[in-house]
Amino acid sequence: MHLHETHPEIIKRLKRATGHLNSVITMLESGRTCLDIAQQLQAVEKAVSNAKKTLIHDHLDHCLDHAVKADGEGSPDLIREFKEITKYL
Repeated sequence: MHLHETHPEIIKRLKRATGHLNSVITMLESGRTCLDIAQQLQAVEKAVSNAKKTLIHDHLDHCLDHAVKADGEGSPDLIREFKEITKYL
């Protein structure tokens, strides 16, 4: 199992995003204003974005740092992984 100390925080953020998204659906179904819906969608985007950033930063801080220390230097696979994950920032 691949679990980091930030994963509970990420789960909390994603659950919050789920709640916001469910609110958007309810708002659409009940005919709320576009401004209200847009504000709620912004909250969804922010919660998901923050969860993603936390996950990526945690990976960069811990996983890659650990791998570099274990190897003594960055391997081509490690560098490729670093480049690959940073495209999601």
